[in-house]
Amino acid sequence: MLARIVEEQWFRAAGAVGFWPANRLGDDIQVYRDEARKEPIAVLHTLRQQLVRNNDRPNLALADFVGAKGVADYVGAFLVTAGIGEDAIADRFKQQNDDYSSILVKALADRLAEAFAERLHWETRLMLWGYAKGEALTNEEIIGERYQGIRPAPGYPAQPDHTEKSTLFNLLGAADGNLGVKLTESFAMWPGAAVCGLYFSHPDSSYFGVGKVERDQVADYARRKGWTLTEAERWLAPVLNYVPERAVASVAA
Repeated sequence: MLARIVEEQWFRAAGAVGFWPANRLGDDIQVYRDEARKEPIAVLHTLRQQLVRNNDRPNLALADFVGAKGVADYVGAFLVTAGIGEDAIADRFKQQNDDYSSILVKALADRLAEAFAERLHWETRLMLWGYAKGEALTNEEIIGERYQGIRPAPGYPAQPDHTEKSTLFNLLGAADGNLGVKLTESFAMWPGAAVCGLYFSHPDSSYFGVGKVERDQVADYARRKGWTLTEAERWLAPVLNYVPERAVASVAA
């Protein structure tokens, strides 16, 4: 099927990538238009781990991987898809009562999108951003993420807030769906064979999970996002380490 996808051009790929001057401000990342770094064109909001540790390991936030004001640091963003047209092909198989092939074609589109993201990250490190021009890793080492830098995605453990995808899409000029990828009301990407995320180049950057967060951080996050506490609790529901008051009131009623 993979050979047929390529030979018959069942669907196509598209992608966008960008890099901007950036600095952290608390647990936020301010993204600037140019090197003057005067007015931010976007703010990326991050969440911090609230773990009780018995050692000197810090509780991390993605903002930690960007330099503070006065440091000439940067952040990148990307959006790729390999599934433009995948739904038409999958539906064609369904109409033929071939559910197996319908599922398989979507799975292959997903793998191609992930491969696209991996390739673009490689080009970013060595050429586009070029912060790791001397990288010489084997394929196994790349799969093992032995490279410098990370590409975390909104909605995943390091930033569980899916709404941050909106800022990312706006930065890349993809908010109107012109790249072939749209955000649903729940901030899922359509088509499903799509990957988006941020690029961090810090040598000590690593993947981590925010884990459960407490009400004090959720309230602070709501303030930074311009949300009510209820809105923040709604979008962060899977990582709350407490029961929201409205839920308690509902049970009591």
